[in-house]
Amino acid sequence: MSVDAESLKQSMRRWASGVTVVTSVGESERAGVTASSFTSISVNPPLILMSLQAFTPTLKLIEQSGIFGVSILTSKQAHLSAQFAGFAKLPEGADKFYGVELFTAETGAPLVAHSAAWIDCKLSSIYEAGLSRIVVGEVLATGQGEDDLPLVYLNRGYYDLKKQE
Repeated sequence: MSVDAESLKQSMRRWASGVTVVTSVGESERAGVTASSFTSISVNPPLILMSLQAFTPTLKLIEQSGIFGVSILTSKQAHLSAQFAGFAKLPEGADKFYGVELFTAETGAPLVAHSAAWIDCKLSSIYEAGLSRIVVGEVLATGQGEDDLPLVYLNRGYYDLKKQE
């Protein structure tokens, strides 16, 4: 019995996840994309993994440059999730980084300022997984923001973890 794509999507919409922006940079270009399929897999050695669709410019740039950054967005940064997912209207000729405050750490990959946390990685390996690729990164540097809670995505919507009073 085969499961159709829409049925799987409906089930996965019931799974809450954090929201990240994955970025990379090359000699003359930069790329970024929103990703929710992300997790830590080892603390010794420090490794994370994420899943990106095989056709994304960000994946192509990660393969070329061997570096990438992951910014875990805060509940105040939902607009950046939409922007890096390609859903925001930007000025003609602007890239996804338009108006985004950035910084760099070890690798030079762009990281989103004021994020809940950030992780700077060197590419460790890539595995084929259907239409996606599982990207494993060796963590070279990491840091955390102030006390902002992470952005949560569930059933096509964003949620704030702050307790409602």
